Amino acid sequence: MEIKTNTTKRALEVKRDILWRVYLSFLGITVLSIFVLGRAFYIQKFQGDHWRSMSDSLHQRFVALEAERGTIYSEDGQMLSTSIPIFDIYIDFNADGLREKKGKRFHENVDSFAIALADYFKDKSSAQYKKDLYSAFKKNARYYPLKKKLSFEDYKVFREFPLVRMGRNRSGVIVEVSSKRETPFGLLANRTIGLSREFKDENNNAKKLNVGLEKSYDTLLSGHDGLKLVRFIAGGTAIPIEGSQTDPDHGKDVFTTIDVNMQDIAETALMRMMQQCEGPYGTAIVMETNTGKIKAMANLGRRSDGSYWEDDNYALRVTEPGSTIKLATLLSVLEKGSSKIDDMVEVGGTGKKEVAGKIVTDAERHRATSLSVKGCFAHSSNVGMSMLAYKAFGNNPSEIKDYYHKFHLDKRSPIDLTNVPRPSMAPLSTKNGEAGLHNMLWMSFGYAIQVSPLHTLTLYNAVANNGRMMKPYLVSNIQSNGIITKQYQPEVLEESICKPEVIKAARTSMEATVIDGTATRAFKGVPFTIAGKTGTSHVADGPIKYSHGVYQATFVGYFPADNPQFTCIVLIRTKPHAASHYGGTVAAPVFREIATKLYAMYVEKKDPSLYAAKKDSTGFYYAGYASDIKNVYNTVNMEYDDSIAQNNLPTGQAGWATVYARNNKTIVKSTTVRKQVMPNVRGMGLKDAIYLLENMGLKVDIRGKGKITMQSVAPGTALTAGVTVILELS
Repeated sequence: MEIKTNTTKRALEVKRDILWRVYLSFLGITVLSIFVLGRAFYIQKFQGDHWRSMSDSLHQRFVALEAERGTIYSEDGQMLSTSIPIFDIYIDFNADGLREKKGKRFHENVDSFAIALADYFKDKSSAQYKKDLYSAFKKNARYYPLKKKLSFEDYKVFREFPLVRMGRNRSGVIVEVSSKRETPFGLLANRTIGLSREFKDENNNAKKLNVGLEKSYDTLLSGHDGLKLVRFIAGGTAIPIEGSQTDPDHGKDVFTTIDVNMQDIAETALMRMMQQCEGPYGTAIVMETNTGKIKAMANLGRRSDGSYWEDDNYALRVTEPGSTIKLATLLSVLEKGSSKIDDMVEVGGTGKKEVAGKIVTDAERHRATSLSVKGCFAHSSNVGMSMLAYKAFGNNPSEIKDYYHKFHLDKRSPIDLTNVPRPSMAPLSTKNGEAGLHNMLWMSFGYAIQVSPLHTLTLYNAVANNGRMMKPYLVSNIQSNGIITKQYQPEVLEESICKPEVIKAARTSMEATVIDGTATRAFKGVPFTIAGKTGTSHVADGPIKYSHGVYQATFVGYFPADNPQFTCIVLIRTKPHAASHYGGTVAAPVFREIATKLYAMYVEKKDPSLYAAKKDSTGFYYAGYASDIKNVYNTVNMEYDDSIAQNNLPTGQAGWATVYARNNKTIVKSTTVRKQVMPNVRGMGLKDAIYLLENMGLKVDIRGKGKITMQSVAPGTALTAGVTVILELS
């Protein structure tokens, strides 16, 4: 019994010993687990950024070596668009150089660093800079953005700041270099040259937003990035691996046909008129006649604040061209042989006539009831040109398309730009009644067809070039490191668009337009010959309706007419109900200024001021109530010739007068005012004009200050009560 008890006792002791060992082991495992978990939590919470950065850095990878984008030059080698470096500055506050000795280097330099930043950039106080820097230092910020898009000049100054000049490892300063596209000449040809921008899409992929030449020649300008294999070590320092580098293929340089001086002349002349007329947009293009080189291409669009900028390429925008298309009609009918240049056309004396069942109206009445074919063109008779087209193509309206096709008016312009709009033409088929015939009639004087100013210019240039149509182009050559890799030569689109005698007749007609046609006033006194055509189209496209009173004024031509060197087109879209909206009064003055300066500088190579219009201080023109005018002259004892008294005019006809200078004498001449006929109020003061017009039952809308320079209703127009007359004062 005693033996059994001892055995049981020893068994219990062994069991307790085993349990004690088990409990001790379990406790040890528990403590170890808690320690491991605690350590893991500590590392993740407090040392995670450090170890993650170490993990990221201890590996190899390829990095891109960015290729430099090529430069766009003018024909004479001036930079039109180039890339300049810009610098983004970051600070790694976990850099060893800043953290050693409890951040001693940072604390010793932060005050002077903050003061230097505040004094130079002047965007924050030194106290605010210091506060921001301390906050980032406490957070161990690895990539704190300090400054963005610094210029090279600013970066050079920044490198000498306290702390920064100690170098990257000690200061933690990280510099990222990128490039920014700049146009040194600003507005000049800005839209033609275009822009090059990079952005990130919603998936953070790099995308390009390019327009103009920057887009058309993007592949050549961009080049190809190189690659470099680097090994990152602790601290994020990259060490290149020898023999692994592929050098970038830098972008090539594009040399354009643009002449900076010509571009400046065209841009300035166009800007002056745009600011005066306040139209929504305008364009002016200068082409070298023999080659097709575009020497200037100005595009100005009105912004919301009233200023103008090169915001779109209006030279390529297709619209109804108006009377400038009459050259295509003239060439077509002469080439077909249905009419000769001296044939007479009965246009009537009322300015209206029925042609193929439709009433066609001329913008102005003609003194004669019949005009020659040349006269119809020179005086821009819609009636005459539609009758010529009807005679030639009335039986088969679609036939005119064959001629327009040869003139390249039904295809995209071949200019070396992308996204060039396609012209359009109304249907000319007669299968569905007479719609095709009527479309052909409207087309003959500038409607039912949409072409760009560049299309029109190319056609007129062909006539100036004796029938040879040249391809318009903007790029002269491509260069790499100063060596020409590709040369672009003038290209002929059509060796001859018409018979030589037809071209000669067309040139004679364009000269007549300037000598004794719709452009006579605009070019009076120009000391060299010009040939061309005015165009005025009533606009109805998109949201704009005919009732809005928007017009498109154009002049296109070449000079000197006997030996053409340059062909130029000016197109300006007017604001609604503009008092002056004709091609001869809005676009032709811009053409005159461009032609005068180009002729002086590039044809005769003289000072353009020799041909600049000079103001005559003795010349003047005023209008008003006759007795008031004479009272003023008598009061100041100024002599004048009184043609009213000399002609013994009745009192009723001597109420209104004009005053002007002739042979250094002041002439006071009577102005006849008739009931229900619009009087000439130009030169009047506002008081006299309002008194006269409102007593005739008219409403008056006033624009500007000073004396009246423009009136929306032409003198001599029959009136009805309630008509609104817009007066522009200057």
